[in-house]
Formats: sequence, C-alpha cells, structure tokens
Amino acid sequence: MVFSSIPFLFAFLPVVIAAYFIAPKKLKNPVLLLSSLFFYGWGEPGYLLLVLFSITQGYIFGILIEKTRGTRRSKIFLAASVFISLLLLGYCKYADFMIGNFNAITGISVPLLKVALPIGISFYTFQIISYAVDVYRADTPAQKNYINLALYISMFPQLIAGPIVRYSDIAEQLENRTHTPEKTASGIRRFTVGLAKKVLIANVLAKLVSAFKESQEKSVLFFWLYAAACTLQIYFDFSGYSDMAIGLGRIFGFTFSENFDYPYTSSSITEFWRRWHISLGSWFRDYLYIPLGGNRVRKPRWFFNIFVVWFATGIWHGAAWNFVLWGLMYAVLLVIEKLWLLKPLGKLKVLNHIYTLFFVIIGFVIFDAETIGSAFETFKAMFGFGSIPAITSETVYYLKSFAGVLILAVIGSAPIAKKLCLSAAKTNRGKAVLSVAQPVSIVLLLTVCTAFLVDGSFNPFLYFRF
Repeated sequence: MVFSSIPFLFAFLPVVIAAYFIAPKKLKNPVLLLSSLFFYGWGEPGYLLLVLFSITQGYIFGILIEKTRGTRRSKIFLAASVFISLLLLGYCKYADFMIGNFNAITGISVPLLKVALPIGISFYTFQIISYAVDVYRADTPAQKNYINLALYISMFPQLIAGPIVRYSDIAEQLENRTHTPEKTASGIRRFTVGLAKKVLIANVLAKLVSAFKESQEKSVLFFWLYAAACTLQIYFDFSGYSDMAIGLGRIFGFTFSENFDYPYTSSSITEFWRRWHISLGSWFRDYLYIPLGGNRVRKPRWFFNIFVVWFATGIWHGAAWNFVLWGLMYAVLLVIEKLWLLKPLGKLKVLNHIYTLFFVIIGFVIFDAETIGSAFETFKAMFGFGSIPAITSETVYYLKSFAGVLILAVIGSAPIAKKLCLSAAKTNRGKAVLSVAQPVSIVLLLTVCTAFLVDGSFNPFLYFRF
C-alpha cells in the first residue's frame, strides 16, 4: 500500500484516524502500532516477522545496553545489536550483489539467492541502529515499553521511506503529545501538498522518463530532456513522500524533522547535501563520519573518512555499482569544494547555481542508470558524441507535451509559493485571503489527485527499492 493510492486515501487512512481519535489516550499508541503493522503487512505479510524480530532485538539490547552502561558488556551488546541489524540488511539487500561480483571475478557460477528486498528495511534498520547507539552514549534512556519502541520503529507514516526519525527526537512525544485542530489542519495541508507533488508532478514526469527509455528516435535534446525530467521526478517523488509522512505525523500528534529544503536552489554541492535528504545526511554524519574522526584528523585520514561515508551513502541507495559511483562522485566534488572551490563559488551569483545543477543532473543520470556503462553512453549522447541527431520530431512532440509540467516542476522546486504566502500573511488582507484560499486549494488538489489516481495506474515510487 502506498500513500498515493485510493485504498490508502479512502479506506485505510479514514478508518485509522477515526479509530485513533476515538481511542482513549492509553490505547492510542496500540491502535497506531496495529495500524502500522497492518499497513506494512498489506504489501508484504511474509516480512512482518522480520520487522517484529528487528524491533524485538532492538528492544532487548537497548535495555541490556543501559543496564550494563560503562562496562565492557555494554559495548558487546551494542555491537551485537548493530551486527544483527546490518546482517539482516546485508543478506536481504546485498547478498546477490556480492555473489554476482564474486562470480564475475572468479568465473565461478554460484547461484543467486534471489532474495526479495523487504520494503523500508534500509530506513527502519538505521532507526534501530541509531536508537541502540544513542542508548549506549546515554543520549537517551532505553525504552521499557515494547509498544512505544515498536511504534517508533514501525510507525506507518515514515516506515516505508523515511524521513529517518531519531528516537531522541520523538521519545517524549511517544508518551505525551498534543492534538489540536491547528496541528491537524497543518498536517492535512502538508499531506495534500506532498500528494500533489507525487501524483501531479512526479508521476507525470515518470511517464516522460519512461517514454524516453522506450524511444527508438533519441536525440541530443531528448537526452537532456530525460536528464532534467529524471532529476525533477526524483525530487518530487521523494520530497512528496516526505511531505506526506510529515503531514501524517502531525495529524497523529508527532513532529518529524524536515527532510528537504529546496535543494535545487543551492549554490554549491556542499549546500545541496545540507538541503537534500537531510535525515540521511545527518545520520551518516553522527553515526559514521564523526565516529571515524570527522575533519579533526590529518588530511589523508579526513579524505578517507569522506570517501567511506559517501561510499556508504551510495551503496545504501542500492546494491549496484552505479550507486557507488554516484556516491563517490559527490565525495570528490565535496573534497574539491572544501579545499579550493567554496570561497570562489560564494562570490558568484549565477554560475554557482549552474555548476551545482549541472553536477546534480549528472549525478541523477548515474543514479537512474541500469549500469555504469549505460550511464556513460548517456553522457556521450548528451554531449553530442555519437551518430544521433541534435533534435527530432519525436523530441519536439514530447517537449511540447510535457512543457507545462516541466515548468511547474521548476517553479515548485523553488520557494516561490512559500515566500508569497509568508508575505501575504504579514497583512490583514493577506491573512483573510489565505484563510479562504488555503482550504479551497487543498480541496481542489485532493480532488484532482483523486481523479488522476482513479483514471490511471502509473504510480511508481522510486524509493521502494531502497
């Protein structure tokens, strides 16, 4: 089940909201937990046991880590919890990747395990690891209530694709949280905006990407059109899901941290990664980069730390070498910026944005490629190498057909609407207009999104494979 589906919007969600608000306070967490497990089991009932096992080991080891804190046994319990989490993730996500590479290097034909990737395992694994580490560091007490910890890990708004929520950020909210009409309304608005980003922009751009891949009349312009569409699709797909997760969290009284901050307005790659998938970046910073020594080491070790983090970032996104290359490309760019480029880039007004978007687009071509070889074939075509025309009639057709959504996506990737609303809210007349315009626009967006979902079945979600 995905958020952008009729069963979720008009069956699962209304029933859960009704049951949640009818339930007394002491039963709200159990209702939300059972709903979350049902939500996960709807698509993958066989993996419910895996989720519950992961939760249970995190719960047991968290208590053991706290009880033995300050002793060698505490470190052993932490290592055991992290090892189990990574072992499960490694087996499900990387076993066939490692076997395939072993076969390619040795010439041996070890049969692939063909393990299906459990949805959301990358996200809930990182949450369990961060919880265990935070308990070990005494940053948070161990959760003694199994239901509360299980809810933190499996809460359906963020279970499938994040944001990666820190236990310490919502520990108090698991016990005590407020529900107000204003917070609920804010959550509905945020959810609807995220739904519109997913259904009206990301799904439509996905059709353009699909049309490009199926085309037999590609041109140089069509390759660039594909690269731009892919870059925008990935942003609206994932940021839309994050918006929906944050909105749902507010409806149920939780406050999740922001995950995107208009990354395509960045003037450097360094700034881009402060704005893109913020929860993942902060996770790697706090649980890998800093423990490795961060930048408080000699330069060779500092470079090593950066490359380890970005290798991990790449491979976290997928078990394929193109994801590794994607991560290492950013490692190289970040090192270059930190050593030489950041100050010069700060003095530029337009070129710094062009430079940033250029490498972001290049990066997402690698990200979307089936193999590294196919990524480089795409680059050759984008820069006119090869026997393909500069433009074709098919390219013109798709450019005209998708011009509207491309323009809307470009505008939507910048904080233009946000600034207009904030500016309007400064005056009484503006507040009056917003008080009417916002609910009307939310109803219209939800209606249009529903029409799109009823009319078509093309509703992919990229981050399900992670």
